[in-house]
Amino acid sequence: MYQEGKIGYPVWIICVSIVILLAASSLRHELFQSTAFDLGIFDQAVYLISQGKEPVTTIQGFHILGDHAAWIFYPLALLYKIYPSVYWLFAVQAIALGIAALPIWYLSLQAGLKESQAIAIMLAYLLYPLVFNANLFDFHPEVIAVPLLLSTVLAARLQKIGWFCLSIIVVLGCKAVLSLTVAAMGVWFIFFEKRRLYGAIALGASVAWFFIATQVIIPHFSGAEAGAVGRYSYLGDSVLGIAKNLVMQPQLILGKVFSLDNLGYLILVLVPVIWGISLQSLTPLVAGIPCLVLNILADYQPQKDLVHQYSLPLLPFLILTVISTLAAGKGWLQHRRAIIIWSLVGFLSLAKFTHFGGKYLESVDTWQATKQAIAQIQTKDPVYTTAQIAPHLTNREIIYFTNETATAVNLDNFNYVLLNIRHPGWASSQTFASKLVAKLQSKANFQIKVQRNDVYLFVKK
Repeated sequence: MYQEGKIGYPVWIICVSIVILLAASSLRHELFQSTAFDLGIFDQAVYLISQGKEPVTTIQGFHILGDHAAWIFYPLALLYKIYPSVYWLFAVQAIALGIAALPIWYLSLQAGLKESQAIAIMLAYLLYPLVFNANLFDFHPEVIAVPLLLSTVLAARLQKIGWFCLSIIVVLGCKAVLSLTVAAMGVWFIFFEKRRLYGAIALGASVAWFFIATQVIIPHFSGAEAGAVGRYSYLGDSVLGIAKNLVMQPQLILGKVFSLDNLGYLILVLVPVIWGISLQSLTPLVAGIPCLVLNILADYQPQKDLVHQYSLPLLPFLILTVISTLAAGKGWLQHRRAIIIWSLVGFLSLAKFTHFGGKYLESVDTWQATKQAIAQIQTKDPVYTTAQIAPHLTNREIIYFTNETATAVNLDNFNYVLLNIRHPGWASSQTFASKLVAKLQSKANFQIKVQRNDVYLFVKK
């Protein structure tokens, strides 16, 4: 029986981390650096659910369940019942990423580590660059799965089957592809943890949900295959087709697996915790294999970095590997100070906090004008605006963002058109924005409400 240890210090660390994460994501949003993809999509969906309306997001063009079968947005909408605000999503994300350190604390003590080592592993997780970077990159529901994946392991080891099942259910509701991670975790429980009942539950539930989500829910609500299928087009054009080709034609992946991009990705993933990886303690990574393989095989660069959210399902099992290594008395680093210094160096090298002194200030010269224009949009009528401004206005039924490569929109369908010529936003350009402004100026049914620092708000008369 393990001793729980003094919880006060870990809770203090977690609370400070949550505050930092929430402040960072909120500041990025306030600086107009969040985007319609993905924050605007999720904010609009949750808002519509909270209003009792069908969550068909106009940015994406279909029901939110057609995206990743993530039903977690429905309980999240209860927060919007209190007050509809995108900051709820930032708060949930910060809390989820921060609170994951708590099961890490208990799992460390359960493995027989000293409290000083448990604190060090908590900090190694919180300083892992992906935690800070994924928190900055808008909002993604899989962040909720991070503490729950760790929680399922703790529940299984404590033989708390109700807690275990609830955690599994919620993880599966965060994103359909997490079914693969849960299935692999089931295999790990059965063959390496010797917890066959828990493994069978995880494996059975995940396989069933994967087929329901990818073959029924997503096609029904989107009218197409799962959105990420296009990233594996060289393997097939459907989930089942890709799975078949992986088994029947493995030669298709050889050129993708052995590449400098993938080598660089593996180095990025491992370096922050390489001090705690040993060959004898790799079994927890069995559960991380699906995430790793999906990222390696993807023909999509953001899945091969520590900037985006795609490696989050792997992170809990990297930390469990570190715990297992230290519990076996192995690893390059054993003492708290050395572990924290290594983790801090990794954070300073790979975390994107430097963006607050550069990249995130690119549009600060039009910040006041943009805030002034947003303040003039006082109804829930349709809006057409830039990708960066859109997430500030997605609490409505109809909103589109300027996209010069998409089919031209009918401006008369909108009550508000908010443009920024100087900073036209993602998928737009200054030329495109200027043409829109000229077109609106020539239309008799629109009037300029705000014109300041190349920011224009047009309101339909």
